Amino acid sequence: MTASLATLTVCGIAELDDHTTRGVTDVLTILDPDMPDPAAFAAWPAHRRRILRFHDEIEARPGVVLPTRDDVSAILAYGRAMDAHPGEKHLLVHCHMGMSRSTAAMAMLIAQSDPQASAEAVFERVRSIRARSWPNSLMVAMADEALARGGAMVLAMRRLYGRQLAAFPTFGSSLRSIGRGAEVDSAIAP
Repeated sequence: MTASLATLTVCGIAELDDHTTRGVTDVLTILDPDMPDPAAFAAWPAHRRRILRFHDEIEARPGVVLPTRDDVSAILAYGRAMDAHPGEKHLLVHCHMGMSRSTAAMAMLIAQSDPQASAEAVFERVRSIRARSWPNSLMVAMADEALARGGAMVLAMRRLYGRQLAAFPTFGSSLRSIGRGAEVDSAIAP
């Protein structure tokens, strides 16, 4: 991460009120297509914000809006634009729960900002920011391609999945129940 982007936060909607006085300068919001903007933002001080809308899914099915390459490009463009603003920044990335779309977005922003960092270091940084992270695999795969990481981000994400399944034993059954069993199956045991 660039020196000007030293403070990074990931959270869910329910936690937004906790960050109103923390000096957040930039917010990346990822919500379901039909979800209204969080009411918490009405009370926030001025900040630069980008909103994207797609479901936290990895496989197509009726009524589901999957993340696309255009969404990944928009996230990376947001990161580049943020870097262009002078001064210290505090980036907050949030989705509904602060676990999957937001951690995938944070991983790609960290990887873009520090192209020399290993993919393992990127996901360890994400995990240090948000302990209960499970990045959306579809978003990570597209970011890996966009950033020309040659599959390294996908492999590091699978290792993170393995660590998360060991740390949070209920993740596996919870993720399977919402159609994310393929990610559980892809986990590399620590």
